[in-house]
Amino acid sequence: MNIFIVARRVLQQLRHDRRLLIFSIIIPLVMVYFLKLFFDTMSPVLSHETYVIPFTAYIIYFLAFILSTLLLVQERIQGTLNRMLINGLRRTDIILGYVLGYLSLAVIQAALVLAEVIWLFELSFDWKKILALGGVLFVLSIVSVLLGIFISTFAKREAQVIPFIPLVVVLPTFLSGLIADPVLLPKWAQIVGHFFPIRYGIYAAKAVISPVFDTAAFWQNMGFLALFILGLTVIGSLTFRERE
Repeated sequence: MNIFIVARRVLQQLRHDRRLLIFSIIIPLVMVYFLKLFFDTMSPVLSHETYVIPFTAYIIYFLAFILSTLLLVQERIQGTLNRMLINGLRRTDIILGYVLGYLSLAVIQAALVLAEVIWLFELSFDWKKILALGGVLFVLSIVSVLLGIFISTFAKREAQVIPFIPLVVVLPTFLSGLIADPVLLPKWAQIVGHFFPIRYGIYAAKAVISPVFDTAAFWQNMGFLALFILGLTVIGSLTFRERE
C-alpha cells in the first residue's frame, strides 16, 4: 500500500505540472519527426528499421532518465523525501513508488513514440514484434527511472544533474552499438560498454526486428535489463537515506 501511496503522489505532482507533462509527451514525438527528416537525407538503400528502432529505444532511455532525475532532485530540495522517511515509509517503498508513478508517463511516451515511428517510417511488423518492442521500451524505461533515482542522490540542485548527462546518456551512444558495432572498438571500450543498460535495450530491439525473431538473444538481453533493475533497486535503497 505504501508503494501505491507514493505512486499516487507522483501522479498528482505530474498532473499539476501540466507544462512539464505536455513537454514530456510532445518532445519525444518532435524528436522522432526530426529523426525522420534526417533519415530522408540518407541513401534509400539504407534499412531504416535497423537504425530507427534502436534510436527510438535511446530516445525513451534518455527522456525517462532526465525526467526522473530532475523531478527527484526537486523533491529533495522541497524536503518531500525527508518527510516520507520521517513518516515511516521504507526506502524501498519510496523508490518503487516513484518508479510506478513515473512509468505511467513512460508507458504513454513509449506507446506514442513507437506508434509514430511505425507510421512515419512505414514499418511493417506483426503484433508479436510490436508487443515485444513495447516490452523492450517498457523495461528500458524502468531501468532509466531507477538510474535517474540513483543519480539524483548525488545532486542537491537541478544544475548538478548536468555533469552526469554526458556520462550516463551521451557516452553510451558510442559504446552501446547505437552508432557503431562495439566489436570494432578497442577491447577496453567494449568492456566499458557492458556497464550501460541501453546496450542491452538496443540489442533486445535488434533481436526483435531481425528477419527472424531471435528469441534467445531477446530474452538474454531482457534478462540483463532485469538484473539492472534489481541491482539499481538495491543500490538505490542503500544510498537513499545516506544522501538525505
